[in-house]
Amino acid sequence: MADPRIIDIELDQRTIIWRNADVEQERRIAIFDLLEENHFAPQREQPDGYAGPYKVRLRVEEGRLAIEIDREDGTPLEAIILGLARFRRPIKDYFAICDSYYQAIRNATAQQIETVDMARRAIHNEAAEILKERLEGKVTVDFDTARRLFTLICVLHIKG
Repeated sequence: MADPRIIDIELDQRTIIWRNADVEQERRIAIFDLLEENHFAPQREQPDGYAGPYKVRLRVEEGRLAIEIDREDGTPLEAIILGLARFRRPIKDYFAICDSYYQAIRNATAQQIETVDMARRAIHNEAAEILKERLEGKVTVDFDTARRLFTLICVLHIKG
């Protein structure tokens, strides 16, 4: 029986050079929400019909995102490699707006915080759509799963 979802996700810790408390909180929330509810269905059929659940590892290597997909028992299934060129601008914009958001939370009015948060969500949504497009034909994900994966991709890009 198919169970197209992620049950465990890891980030390559060697890639993450620096992070602050705000980023760590974003990472924790993204992982928690992702594991609570997601749709993740690799499109390559397995000879034995295996269709989930999956353990996933994310890492960045030589400017590419590697999504390593394993069976529930940890046996490797496949690795998907995506170029990150299309994500450079959304990642940069997302970091900039997140910085503004964290500053606003500390000393802005509720209306200013809401304005920055709306901009942050818009960038995040756009990046999630790009990720869905880039995964097309490789892995089917729903919008919320793509948003959470994009958050984790951003965490992998933090250089301090």
